[in-house]
Amino acid sequence: MSSPRPLPHAMSPMPDFEEQARLDFAMALKGVLRGPMREALPVIYEKKAAPAWAETHGRLPQAWREAADAMEDDTAYRWWSALSRAQQEFYVDVTSTVCERQHEELIERFRKITGGETKGSLQLGLNEPLPAYQGEIDIHCVPGSYFIERTEDDVWSGARSDLGSFVFSMGKHGALNEEKGLAGVAYVQNRFPDLKVERVLDLGCTVGLSTLPYCDGFPGAEVHALDLSAPSLRYGHARAEALGKAVHFRQGNAEHAPYPDGHFDLIVSHILLHETSRAGLEAIVAECFRLLKPGGVMLHVEVPVRRTDPFDQFLSNWDAAHNNEPFWSTLGEMDLIDPAVRAGFDPSDIFEEPLRTHTSLRGAWLGYGARKSAGAAA
Repeated sequence: MSSPRPLPHAMSPMPDFEEQARLDFAMALKGVLRGPMREALPVIYEKKAAPAWAETHGRLPQAWREAADAMEDDTAYRWWSALSRAQQEFYVDVTSTVCERQHEELIERFRKITGGETKGSLQLGLNEPLPAYQGEIDIHCVPGSYFIERTEDDVWSGARSDLGSFVFSMGKHGALNEEKGLAGVAYVQNRFPDLKVERVLDLGCTVGLSTLPYCDGFPGAEVHALDLSAPSLRYGHARAEALGKAVHFRQGNAEHAPYPDGHFDLIVSHILLHETSRAGLEAIVAECFRLLKPGGVMLHVEVPVRRTDPFDQFLSNWDAAHNNEPFWSTLGEMDLIDPAVRAGFDPSDIFEEPLRTHTSLRGAWLGYGARKSAGAAA
């Protein structure tokens, strides 16, 4: 069975035959790690690790850290963890190689696509240091993270993110890797059918994979997208233009976004919050309240970081310890209602619930957000 392929567009980094074979291997290996190998771990925990821990402590593990204490020295788990980290580094290396080989060509494509009249826009310039949670770590084990710029008009990290996102999800988020955006659009339309959307803002957009569905979901609305990474925004702008979508990309910090008060009807993010910090999350939620019009909606589509079973939570938190996602486990334990209340949202307007997709690709994300009271000051 052949591996899935992304839908090509004018900015797509295109693997050659050997590179594609390595990408196929990366996806196949991840399928084994997320499939039969991972499925064996709960059985080992239930039959072996948890009972052994209980013999010492007089009870079964009741919290994820206790489940970790019971399981982390198990040989099968250690093999699975080591292979998972190796697979992550391998797929990053291969996607990086693909984009490195085409680096100059990708820059020329960006210049050609965006050099004339465009549907959307691009505004760059960040007059502040990167927040520590972005600038002091190679996120997702990507060397240089998403901010490395080695030449003028660099788009390398954006191109690698586009291809890498597809490989990381093993193609299960759609040919354009837009499932999170589609899920967000469907959720807003179903939960807030009366919401009149004239302006949308996507925070932490990277290359706009999840942004573009809002162009189709709310036709006629101005769609804006904000991110810290200039190379990602350049690539995202050209990608959106290549796909015929009008998006206004801008460089900036979501903790204090460069837009006026009450400017947006809908503010969204997609797997942004777990990449921040406790203080950063609180600042972003407060900024959403400032930027929303009265009656506007904030929706953050997040990874399902909350699990009721201690062992499930332990496995979910693997990324925090082994995939350069240090805030992941903290987010899973945070009270998300309190920051929204302190930002100004009415408690009755705040929600945190599974966000079911319209497909069977992932099942559910975490939907967290609120509606700004119609009587609140703009």
